[in-house]
Amino acid sequence: MDREDRRYKLAGRGTSLNHSGRFEAFSTLAVDDGWAGDDDPLPVLRTQVSEEVARSAITYNRSPDLPFDRSINPYRGCEHGCIYCFARPSHAYLGLSPGLDFETRLIARPGAADVLRRELAAKRYQVAPIAIGTNTDPYQPIEKEHQIMRRLLELLSEVNHPVAIVTKGSLIERDIDILSDMAARGLARVGISVTTLDAKLARLMEPRVPSPKRRLQMIARLSEAGIPVRVMASPMVPALTDPELEAILEAGRDAGAQSASWIMLRLPREVSPLMQDWLAQHYPDRAGRIMARLREMHGGKEYDANWHRRMRGEGPYAEIIAQRFNLAVKRLGLSTLLPPMRCDLFRPPRQASDQMDLF
Repeated sequence: MDREDRRYKLAGRGTSLNHSGRFEAFSTLAVDDGWAGDDDPLPVLRTQVSEEVARSAITYNRSPDLPFDRSINPYRGCEHGCIYCFARPSHAYLGLSPGLDFETRLIARPGAADVLRRELAAKRYQVAPIAIGTNTDPYQPIEKEHQIMRRLLELLSEVNHPVAIVTKGSLIERDIDILSDMAARGLARVGISVTTLDAKLARLMEPRVPSPKRRLQMIARLSEAGIPVRVMASPMVPALTDPELEAILEAGRDAGAQSASWIMLRLPREVSPLMQDWLAQHYPDRAGRIMARLREMHGGKEYDANWHRRMRGEGPYAEIIAQRFNLAVKRLGLSTLLPPMRCDLFRPPRQASDQMDLF
């Protein structure tokens, strides 16, 4: 759909739009044909989950502004429904909309752990930390049923492979038993994203994400279990959440976070019109100012995908946010870098055909 989808009751969804993906030759539009009664209750739009046979588990990248060169995505799409999610455009590759489809038509990869086992067992494999949650959240609600992330962690723990996780999902607490054991071996760390401390604003921006208070509790429980945690003030939305930067960092530190990071709001491809529609609905008085700030930081564009600029932007405003962050982490005793995780403990997994050792 190219406009607001009025066929369903959109309870707890980040957007009401369902624009066709950029690769589609045609677009469709829901039109009232007059047959249905105006007073008929609309059905609730439910989440649909399909399964994909994974050909590979690890995705490699050569981005010079990322601290990792490989990642795993257990799911495509994300039920959290964060309006600002930079991963939304990836749904267009599936012939689906980066709008409502991204948060309601999800794809699980149940065989990911088996594929990963084969990849880690390959003689050419060179160990380095694997990042999980850098695209879509591995602890979104459907993980409770599918448990793909749990199986991935069990394998990574078995072979002593380092892993860095980014999430907003409280379901990560289910896996504290594995993560605390891995952390004791220098093999695990977690980043928890706290976009705002305002529960009302969080519910609008991130409709199916645990509240800010709950995320701080996650930081506390992970930290108490000996797992290094980073509080991520991300994304910073100009003129909306940026006044909270120092408060977010302090709340994360008080909860037990050891390190911190921040990223500016990014609006690649289809995310920009979705975000602008959201601003017009919920913050019309600030929409113009927010978009003006973003264009200032990206040379007049809404987004600049060039390396070393896409995460932070450029110009006076971006520099002010960076200076505020640097001063805050110094005052709060937070680090921006943690010691490297161990790679020397890795032992390739056994395959069913491997000959057992005699001793």
